[in-house]
Amino acid sequence: MRPVNLIPAELRRGDSAPLRTGPLAYILIGALALVLVGVSMLVLAGNEVSEKKDEVATLQREDAAAKARAERLAPYAQFKLMSEQRVETVTSLANSRFDWPRVMRELALVLPEDVMLVSLTAGAGPGAGEGESEGGGELGGSLGPSLEMSGCTVSQDAVARLITALKDIDAVTRVGLQSSSAGESGAGGGGGSGDCQESMRTEFELLIAFDAAPVPVSATEAEAAAEAESTETGESGEEASEESGEGG
Repeated sequence: MRPVNLIPAELRRGDSAPLRTGPLAYILIGALALVLVGVSMLVLAGNEVSEKKDEVATLQREDAAAKARAERLAPYAQFKLMSEQRVETVTSLANSRFDWPRVMRELALVLPEDVMLVSLTAGAGPGAGEGESEGGGELGGSLGPSLEMSGCTVSQDAVARLITALKDIDAVTRVGLQSSSAGESGAGGGGGSGDCQESMRTEFELLIAFDAAPVPVSATEAEAAAEAESTETGESGEEASEESGEGG
């Protein structure tokens, strides 16, 4: 048989008792839950904002420390740059040196026996030997180191052989004849020069040019270049310091 509950509904207890408070209690609990969720979200958002602010402050401190360190190390960077520039200048000076001893040794080897030198002048810079040749043409100066020589020989053919021999010297680019004159035999030699032997009647002046050789830099020019480099380095360092100060 099916059991039947004979107790009136308002007197029942337990799970089978009817709802007496209505839906108000459930609405209130839901509202409290929403409030709790909103408060939790606000707390989490506030914590995140605080963390971001702390991170920004930390980054600002690190940036200030990095700028201060860069300012302390700036003189070392300037010294390193100046040192590199000085090494480059010294290297340029060393590379531009001309090997005159080698040229003199080769000149002694190629100089014919029937040639007597009266004067020998070496020029290190461009523009040496400017003048006109015997025929009236413009000889032009040397673009690099050069040798100007004058002397005596036995004939014009000997002068031509001398020019050919001088071209065998290493690094010679051209040999220019400035003048060549044949004088009469007698005391004092050719052309009236008392420095020549009696048998050498032909006097000559030659220009031996080393146009392809690097032109040596004078000490004054090197000092001026080094001073200019130091000035530029100092100005760049001051500008870097000013920019660091403005950024701070």
